[in-house]
Amino acid sequence: MVDDLSDGPGASTVRGDVVTPSRVLRDGVVVLDGGRIVWVGPAGAAPVRDLPPAPPAGTLVLPGLVDLHCHGGGGASFPDATGADDVRRAADEHARHGTTTLVASLVTAPRDVLLARTELLGRAADDGVVAGVHLEGPFLSRARCGAQHPQHMVAGDAGLVRELAAAARGHLVSMTVAPEVPGVADGGDDVLAALVEAGALPSVGHTDGSAEDVEAAIARAFDLLATSSRARGPRATATHLFNGMRPLHHRDPGPVAACLAAAARGELVVELVADGTHLVPATVRSVLDLVGPDGAVLVTDAVAAAGMADGDYRLGPQAVRVADGVARVLEDVPGGSPRTGAIAGGVAHLLDVVRTTVAAGVPLADAVRAASATPAQVLGRPDVGALVAGRRADLVVTTDLLRPVRVMRGGGWIT
Repeated sequence: MVDDLSDGPGASTVRGDVVTPSRVLRDGVVVLDGGRIVWVGPAGAAPVRDLPPAPPAGTLVLPGLVDLHCHGGGGASFPDATGADDVRRAADEHARHGTTTLVASLVTAPRDVLLARTELLGRAADDGVVAGVHLEGPFLSRARCGAQHPQHMVAGDAGLVRELAAAARGHLVSMTVAPEVPGVADGGDDVLAALVEAGALPSVGHTDGSAEDVEAAIARAFDLLATSSRARGPRATATHLFNGMRPLHHRDPGPVAACLAAAARGELVVELVADGTHLVPATVRSVLDLVGPDGAVLVTDAVAAAGMADGDYRLGPQAVRVADGVARVLEDVPGGSPRTGAIAGGVAHLLDVVRTTVAAGVPLADAVRAASATPAQVLGRPDVGALVAGRRADLVVTTDLLRPVRVMRGGGWIT
């Protein structure tokens, strides 16, 4: 038991059904002081004299959520940002809905554009607006480009990785790569080695590689991370598992089977865009049954349209049309009207993804863990991602239906 905190100058409490990393604590209390969590436990044992009254039945207290893959929101796009205001607008959109730690994602683009955007996001990370930078490309498979523009996909280039890492000012978190692309996982001074040297995580994605290609790349990344003093953590990731990959077949298991097996062994963490559009509920439920909430992270893959009405938006060099809540690439048709093509990211906030995951049959504590504690571990941030004493006071108060009520970041209410 900690000392009585009721007279502390900055002590405060939040009460409700508290979602801890392992369970839901009914009628729990989170005690906060100095922007940190100092105690979590049942209301009857709280180290304060004057507890707030119990909130409405079903009120949930979640940790601030952690999104490792987000391209924008609120009408602003990280790949198209030209200044700090654009970056903050997108980050604030997600923060107001419970994502208190967010990694800003770019898409494949020309070299000069990637360097400029990475530098802009690196400065935003210096200021605490975003938690780091994720580069989705440019070393990807044109056969599995999805919403990425194939024109800008290139062979693996360790020198470019080093330039991008320098532009990110130490904030390069991860890069999505296709292992079968020459120069990515060949051995020696390849892209995997350059990423790990820079303190970034390789992420398998947008790949048409075989199971053997992916298995070899995961093994190499795992060994490189294990021997690096700069590694954020021991495991690489898989970018939006199933999407942008050769599909699973019983005579051609491809990257999906290789990634699932690696996650089950504790060598990889797989991303799931569990928004009801990218994956059906049974797929989400099955993956979490197989690898558990420590082997999977929920992400949004959100674009500028997140939190906005249907309409036309941009995702780097691609035009995007959102209709009925689904974003798709807008393709030109010679002599005709544009048509929609591949899914082009998500339009949900991470709390929406948690809600959809719970509706799929995943226990609440597991869904929240996959959107908070596990991504925080991947990011190498032991100060966020869980309602645990000593961590930053980031939390989300929601209704029993996981609708946001209030959001706190660093001990201050932002909504």
